[in-house]
Amino acid sequence: MATRGDAIESRHHVHAVVRSAEGAILGSAGDASLLAVWRSCAKPFQAFSFVESGGFDACGWGAEELALACASHGGEPEHVALARRMLSSIGLEEGDLACGAHEPMTRRGVRLMHQAGEVPTRLHNNCSGKHTAMLAYARGQGWPTLGYERRGHQVQEQAIAQVARWSDSRREDMKLLVDGCGVVAIGLPLSSLAFAFARLGAAAAHGDVVPARILEAIAAHPFLFGGTERFDTVLIEESNGRLISKVGAEGVHAVTIPAEGIAIAIKVEDGASRAQHPAVLKLLQLLGLLPSVLPQRLAAFARTPIVNTRNEVVGDVRVAS
Repeated sequence: MATRGDAIESRHHVHAVVRSAEGAILGSAGDASLLAVWRSCAKPFQAFSFVESGGFDACGWGAEELALACASHGGEPEHVALARRMLSSIGLEEGDLACGAHEPMTRRGVRLMHQAGEVPTRLHNNCSGKHTAMLAYARGQGWPTLGYERRGHQVQEQAIAQVARWSDSRREDMKLLVDGCGVVAIGLPLSSLAFAFARLGAAAAHGDVVPARILEAIAAHPFLFGGTERFDTVLIEESNGRLISKVGAEGVHAVTIPAEGIAIAIKVEDGASRAQHPAVLKLLQLLGLLPSVLPQRLAAFARTPIVNTRNEVVGDVRVAS
């Protein structure tokens, strides 16, 4: 809820589900069957076939590149430079990316870009690492790089197949849409998102090579995976990699807990991003995966101030008690 003084000004309805890698629904709130468009939550699965094929290693890339391929990054200089190096290593450049340009998603990224006299580019796009990996996959397989983002291209078909595999879903049950960055976006019930992340985490914990590589890369490079004070980065750092969190869009979020073989997924019904971080943290607390008193960096996401134009705190956003 969002407060203003002692009044509740707005309420956001959050749907949530907890699921095991065996498929059991361990708990839910709201509607676990609600459609969730995975958007950026799909990134680890979109990179999966590229790693599994051996094409990723053929590029000479390592854990840093894999973390960026799965990232919704902040568009900070380190992210931009790595994406540029990845493109250069496969003989491509920014203009080959199908994603559009947008401002960095962190305040540090915006500030440093403006200080350098730069304007937003496709490399600043939070999905530039994913797009670079998709281009590399297409190039390595001898598939056309033009149109790699479109439905029907082998890169997208492989991504759809991996989502189907890990969520135990049929393609005909998927909503195939267009993401904000241009690639195919997949809609499935919220419970399917939690199931896929639970299975991915459990597979990694059991030593399955590709899932372990993906999650270990994210845990080892949380800054590249998110950015300065980005929620996923902070949660991974504060949990020492026990919790791997992936932001989606429109209020969708997933967290896998590999050692427990479970995952959570939430969807804020009205898509309000300001509600998703408090909801994720509260659910993790209820499951005993985070302490009742949060570390300072996480507490800042659990209760965020509402500030007016005079820089006065006039309310906050928090989970309703």
